[in-house]
Amino acid sequence: MNKTFIITSKEGIHARPATALVNVAQKFQSEVTVASNGRNVSLKSILGVLSLGVGPGEYISFQATGEDAPAVISAIEAVFEQEGLGTVHE
Repeated sequence: MNKTFIITSKEGIHARPATALVNVAQKFQSEVTVASNGRNVSLKSILGVLSLGVGPGEYISFQATGEDAPAVISAIEAVFEQEGLGTVHE
C-alpha cells in the first residue's frame, strides 16, 4: 500500500515530526519504507528519516507491506494531519 504527501510545513520534516512518524511505524508489524529525493529508507529508523532532508514543497511517499499495511498508512496520515506536515498528493 502506498501514499504520497506534499510537504506544506515551512520547517519540513524535522526531529519532532520525524520522531512521531517513526514511533507510529514501530507499533505495526508491516515493513514501511519512505522515499523522497530519490532515496528510500526504513520509516522505523529515525536517522534514516532525518537523513532524507525533506523540506517544504517536496514530495514524500510511504510504502507499507504486510498484514496491517492499511492501518499503518492510516496512522501515518493521522500524524501528517496532527503535525500539520502536509497534504495527500492524489
